[in-house]
Amino acid sequence: MSNETPQVLTIAGADSSGGAGISADLKTFAAQGVYGANVFVALTAQNTLGVQDVLMTPPDMIWSQMQSIADDLAIKATKTGMLGNAETVALVAKGLQNFDFGKYVLDPVMVAKGGAKLLNPDAVAAVKSLLLPLTELVTPNMPEAEILSGQAINNRQDMQRAAKAIQKLGAKNVLLKGGHGQSSRIEDYVLLADGTDFWLASQRVLTERTHGTGDTISAAITAQLALGKTLDVAILHGKRYVDATIRDGIAVGHGHGPLNHGTKLVTQDTVEVLHDI
Repeated sequence: MSNETPQVLTIAGADSSGGAGISADLKTFAAQGVYGANVFVALTAQNTLGVQDVLMTPPDMIWSQMQSIADDLAIKATKTGMLGNAETVALVAKGLQNFDFGKYVLDPVMVAKGGAKLLNPDAVAAVKSLLLPLTELVTPNMPEAEILSGQAINNRQDMQRAAKAIQKLGAKNVLLKGGHGQSSRIEDYVLLADGTDFWLASQRVLTERTHGTGDTISAAITAQLALGKTLDVAILHGKRYVDATIRDGIAVGHGHGPLNHGTKLVTQDTVEVLHDI
């Protein structure tokens, strides 16, 4: 009977206010019906108004956490979020290669919603060379995709070109999120390993309560992969779930508020799948 429950892992930082990072991942995992384990690479003093302080976890402790999980749990899928610096990126890449942590989803947390860079050039280079080739899926937003691809993104054609450039760096599959666009309609682009592609479209919800969307969609996809879903089905479910967490909002804090991870509003008709636009 041991280890029959689907188990997933998040390797990321902690958000003390509970809206993003490992907090969002674990809430999302629970909502998907899987068991979530975690490796803390950083602690943050953070709330809905911003990040006040960051403390990186010592490398030996990061490795010890990964080793402990590998020694006991049966991880079916793993995601990474904010990794902080090049040393941590390299250590996590080594862990993903040494331990059987299942399919790997990379949320390349590089740019804050306000535009601030969260990784220095050395760490970005490490993500590109060490993590991208290990991924089942990478889920950049538009600014992150610009950094990874080295290309400006201003329209759908740019999104397609950037996704292809990221795929050439070693990522098998790419979900390029379009939430940073200005349109009332959000369009995400999906490029799969076999060359097929499609778009996911949803209406933008006018709200400030969107903290942790990147963590949440990548965690939902990770959970669905652990449950045995195909990647395209997992991506669509993740998109529908994060859309519902925004639509069914909650009021927490005085600033950029979190999502409602406990929502029950996941429906079939809020997200369109488009193969030709």
